[in-house]
Amino acid sequence: MAKEIKVTFTDFSGAIPKEYNPIPAKKVIPDWYKDMNSYLRGKKEVFTDTEMGATPSTIKKCMPVFDALSAGYIIPLPCDIYVYQENGIPEFRWPTQFSYIGKHPMSQVGEHPSSNGLPTPKFINTWIVKTPPGYSSLFIPPMHHDNMFKILEGVVDTDTYHAAVEFPFQLKDTSWEGIVPAGTPMVQVIPFKRDSWSHEVINNAEEAESQYIVSKMLRTVFFEAYKNKFWHKKDYN
Repeated sequence: MAKEIKVTFTDFSGAIPKEYNPIPAKKVIPDWYKDMNSYLRGKKEVFTDTEMGATPSTIKKCMPVFDALSAGYIIPLPCDIYVYQENGIPEFRWPTQFSYIGKHPMSQVGEHPSSNGLPTPKFINTWIVKTPPGYSSLFIPPMHHDNMFKILEGVVDTDTYHAAVEFPFQLKDTSWEGIVPAGTPMVQVIPFKRDSWSHEVINNAEEAESQYIVSKMLRTVFFEAYKNKFWHKKDYN
């Protein structure tokens, strides 16, 4: 059994309701995934024709997608965020006295691909993330979630930096208006151990091994070959 490593989340404001505490990502799987059929015709069957392709399962049975959805932890929005337009620029309101959104001036974004010619808003996060020595945290948009916004990704050494991390973001549609409800997944946090890596490139041998895996192993059964032959469970509690 793998050794359990603990990450802690501390709310420095003391104002976040427990309903909006960080939780394992596996507990906020999006509805599109939960509602989707696991198999193309709604049941586990072997096709006798070729109209549906060679693989009878849908993306719901893809373990790499499941591992991405359930990796790490989700920090939700702590309150409703109302988005409205003022002189062609998105503005924000929220129902509490704490300032949950700030802005970076356009000059700070520079030539970043996310730059849209507007000031970059940022979530003023109140959660301090702390990991054990030697562990950092990857902060990314919640994977495979359909949100109206997308944070800018970043890595923080949360074993030594014991302060809240702010999250610059962009609206996917800068003309959109409406309410983003409290509890919407805001950030996915994936702790990881800092290791020193090197790399090498192997051509023929690597290609042969890849072909062996695909032709000799993955194609020997109709269902869940990767899950049953190669996949390992990941635990985030």
